[in-house]
Amino acid sequence: MLTEERYAAIIERLHQQGIVKLQELVDVLGASESTIRRDLIDLESRQMLKRIHGGAALMNEKTLEPGMEEKTSKNIQQKVTIARLAAQEIENGDCIYLDAGTTTLAMIPYIEAKDVTVVTNGLSHVEALVSKRIQSYLLGGMMKIHTKAVIGSIALQNMDNFRFDKCFLGTNGVDPEMGYTTPDPEEALIKRRAHQLSGKSYVLADSSKIGEITFAKLFELEEADLITEQMPEHWRPVIAQKTKIIEG
Repeated sequence: MLTEERYAAIIERLHQQGIVKLQELVDVLGASESTIRRDLIDLESRQMLKRIHGGAALMNEKTLEPGMEEKTSKNIQQKVTIARLAAQEIENGDCIYLDAGTTTLAMIPYIEAKDVTVVTNGLSHVEALVSKRIQSYLLGGMMKIHTKAVIGSIALQNMDNFRFDKCFLGTNGVDPEMGYTTPDPEEALIKRRAHQLSGKSYVLADSSKIGEITFAKLFELEEADLITEQMPEHWRPVIAQKTKIIEG
C-alpha cells in the first residue's frame, strides 16, 4: 500500500471512530509498527490528527490552533481597538510581559509610555519592539512553527528570571465557568506562569472569543481584567460579575 493510501485509510478510520489504536492500524493496513508511527507523526505535522498514547485521535476545533497568518487576517479592526486600549494600561517605567499572538503584537505601535521593558515569547514581537527601540527580552525555548511562539520547559525556566508589573495575554476562549482557555497546553503553561509572575494581568480577546471554550485552561476570569472591543450584551451581566471589562 502506498503512503498516501495509508494516510487516506487512517483518516477515514478516524472519521468513523474518532480514535484509533496503533496496533489496530498495524493489523488493518498490514504495515510495520514503525511505519505507522511515522505516518501518524507526519499526519500530525499536517494537523490532520493528534497523536495520543497508543494511537491517534481526530483533530477538532478545541485542540486546533490557527497559524499566525490566519490569525492576522481575522477581526483586524477589533484587534486594533483592543490593542490601543491595552497599550494605554502601560505606564512609564513598567516591566511587562507581552504574550505571543496577533492582538498583543498589534499593541506595540501604540505603546507611548517611556522606559518600558518588555519580555516576550513572540518572535514577531521582539522584532517589532526592537524596531521601536523598546528594551526587550525574547525567551529561549522551542519555537512553534505556525504561531512563532516560544514554548516548553526551557522557556518556563527563563521566565523565572523575571518579575512583571503587568502581563498582556491572548486567549481563544472566555467563559464564565471555564475561565480563559487556549488550544495548546504548552502555551497555557507559559501564559499561566506569566500571570503568576505579574502584579496585574490583562487578557485580550475580541468578542468572537466570548462564550468559547478550548482545550487548556489558563485561569479563572476574576484573576485578570478582560480587554475587548465590545462585550456582547447577552454576555455582559455574567462576565461583569466575574471580572473588570475594559472595552472600546
